[in-house]
Amino acid sequence: MKIRTLILCGAMALVMASCSTKQSAISQLEDFSYELRDHSRYYDTNDWEKAGKKFVNIREKISKHEFDYTAEEKAKIGRLEGECAKYMAKGAKEGVFDKLKNIGSEIKGILEGILGIF
Repeated sequence: MKIRTLILCGAMALVMASCSTKQSAISQLEDFSYELRDHSRYYDTNDWEKAGKKFVNIREKISKHEFDYTAEEKAKIGRLEGECAKYMAKGAKEGVFDKLKNIGSEIKGILEGILGIF
């Protein structure tokens, strides 16, 4: 009986950790969208480079759970990604994005896919 209880508790802990991890990725994306909203107008080239890397990192975390998200969560992720892309596109429009050195093609591909700006 104790072994069954121990196994059940372990399984519940894994389920809770998994939910926490997938939710933390959404929370990070939401926080990042607020960060861009509140501060991106003051970003220089270095700030945009850091923001691009941060966005890619968050996207990687989200993609690890892509099959675990509900339709509602996927809609929220899409909305938040769109908001982030809007601020990044605005940075591109103002010429800052073109000055980035090591941002990589991933961000440009995301923006191209979402907005078709390149």
